[in-house]
Amino acid sequence: MEGGEAGGLLQQILSLRLVPRLDNGTLHSSALNSFSDMWYGVFLWALVSSLSFHIPAGLLALFTLRRHRYGRFMSVSILLMGIVGPIAAGTLTSAAIAGVYRAAGKDMIPFEALTLGVGQTFCVLVVSFSRILATL
Repeated sequence: MEGGEAGGLLQQILSLRLVPRLDNGTLHSSALNSFSDMWYGVFLWALVSSLSFHIPAGLLALFTLRRHRYGRFMSVSILLMGIVGPIAAGTLTSAAIAGVYRAAGKDMIPFEALTLGVGQTFCVLVVSFSRILATL
């Protein structure tokens, strides 16, 4: 993917158009057609939404635990989890979602990529704040 294509794809994903747009009487579809486009869209939104939750949490932990002998390192682990989690698990789940869309022959609009990416982060937050893992 060249630099111009990557910038165009990023702009297409971030546009969140629900309907195709008209340019000079020509209909331009904003649907994500290929596997890599769908994967990148879902992965990008999962990463952005995860960072939007983990950066404030890490800064709050850094502020409140700055004088604690070992607690200050907890903020580093929170920030790392906000980056490593979506890169590791988000890559696989985004690929699975894009694979299902491709196998079904369905195109994905950018708003669906947003919904599925933020949905992944929401599921991680629900499991993190629940006591499900403690009962296993």
